[in-house]
Amino acid sequence: MHGLINRAIQSFVCNTYGQSRWIRVTEAAHLGFVEFEAMLVYEDETSLRVLQELCLELGRPQREVLEDLGTYLVSNPNTEALRRLLRFGGVTYLEFLHSLDDLPDRARLAVSDLYLPALELREEAGGRFSLTCHAGLPGYANVMMGVLRAMADDYGALVMLEHAGTRGRAEVIEITLIETAFAEGRSFELGARAG
Repeated sequence: MHGLINRAIQSFVCNTYGQSRWIRVTEAAHLGFVEFEAMLVYEDETSLRVLQELCLELGRPQREVLEDLGTYLVSNPNTEALRRLLRFGGVTYLEFLHSLDDLPDRARLAVSDLYLPALELREEAGGRFSLTCHAGLPGYANVMMGVLRAMADDYGALVMLEHAGTRGRAEVIEITLIETAFAEGRSFELGARAG
């Protein structure tokens, strides 16, 4: 698994639960180190072991922890670059949803060796959508649930999300867009300003 993904998990744990809990997780996972290098690639087994130990440390199911990770990736000031990458998908939440099919390619433009599983959005009647998260990254759909929820808040949209199970090896998220302008969204400018 790419080091950026592992580093995101590390950052999430340290910023949310503290450095000492992260160290306990790395010790329980028998890593032999406490910091992931962002540009290295690690064995999937290593990453999965860290996730398993993290869930044991927190006493929470993996799906909840990964959804919280997805929320963190969008809402934490330390991960503003990812929020910006996602906001380039559109001016409205609806446009953002329609840009999700391109997200793996946009991520690869930013980091050439980062491969995210394919996403496929299908629009249905009455503001309903289904997002298929194809296989390739364990827990990806749960992370995307957190991302979708946080991006709805970011845009000021009101949505309902439901993990609808699997279709073959892919996981499906059902999205109901109730209102596009429910609340004031966070400000976003296309060009970042120098400080």
